[in-house]
Formats: sequence, structure tokens, C-alpha cells
Amino acid sequence: MPGHDAAQEPRRPPRTPWTVTTTILGVDPGLASTGYALVGGPPSRPRPIAVGTVTTSPRTAHAERLMAIHTAIADLVAGHEVEACAIESWFIHPMSRSAMAMAEARGAIIVALALAGVEVVEYSPNTIKQSVTGSGSADKAQVRSMVTRLTGARPGTDHAADALAAAICHMSSAPLRGAIRRAR
Repeated sequence: MPGHDAAQEPRRPPRTPWTVTTTILGVDPGLASTGYALVGGPPSRPRPIAVGTVTTSPRTAHAERLMAIHTAIADLVAGHEVEACAIESWFIHPMSRSAMAMAEARGAIIVALALAGVEVVEYSPNTIKQSVTGSGSADKAQVRSMVTRLTGARPGTDHAADALAAAICHMSSAPLRGAIRRAR
């Protein structure tokens, strides 16, 4: 541009982990109810994009229930540029029936994410609770209250609230993960 002096252009502030906008999917896996929360924005101001619960009926064939969970997560990820998925890790005895059902649901979810090229990061329930409430032993009501305060979303189920908490946990750990990467 004639007469344009690049030295006089306003300077943009540097991008830091606190100003970078990301989209994170949080998932609370389960065969009967899988909570999900797609959250965008900078870590300091998480903004809910989609929050809900995928439910399956025990009267439905087992393979169809897993396919429904897989499809719901795949469809959600297909419509957005998701950077990573924060998923709740194991917290029950691995030999129980509920653990087997959760493991299968987690498998369906992780395959959907892998096919979409989305990084999967696991967090323990205590880590997630600590991140959003300040206490690793917070109850469901405390988690739901804090995710509502932090995002303005009103999750319809505890599963959706837990998924929202997982996404917030991942977003809030972004500055630390960035610092560790830079230090290596």
C-alpha cells in the first residue's frame, strides 16, 4: 500500500496459553449414559458449545448400544475442529459388570476419536473434581454447581456435568502442559 509504514502498525499482544482459543471435548463414558461437553474459548473463559447425554436402553442389543455411542461422538467431532478429548479414566473395580460395560463404551468412544484424529487425554475423577471445585472429594452437586458458574451451562444430567468438568480440567491444564513442552 503506498505510503504505508509497517513500523507504525499497532502491535498485537503475543499469543500465550491463556489467549489461545481451543475446542475441547469432555466425555464421561458409560453404556447406559455417556455425558459429553464440547467447550471452546481460552482456558480462562470456557464457553459451552454442546452439552448433553447419549442414553441407550438395556432393551436394545448390546452392539447397537455401542454403535449409538460411537456414532453420537463421531457426529459431534465431525462438525467441529476438536483439539483434544478429555475422558474420565477408570475408577471402579475392573472385574465388575459395570466396569466391563464402561470399558466397552470407552472403547467405542476412543475409536470414534481415533478415526477423527483427535488426541485422547485421560484424567482421574479426583483430578477433574480438584480442577473445577478445588477438592478431589467434591460431590456431584458441587461439580454441577461449579461447572454452571464457570460456563453458564446448565447440564441436564450428572453425566453431562462430569463431561463439562473434564473439558474444563483439560483446558485449565493447558498453560502447564505448554510450559512443560517448552521446557523439554
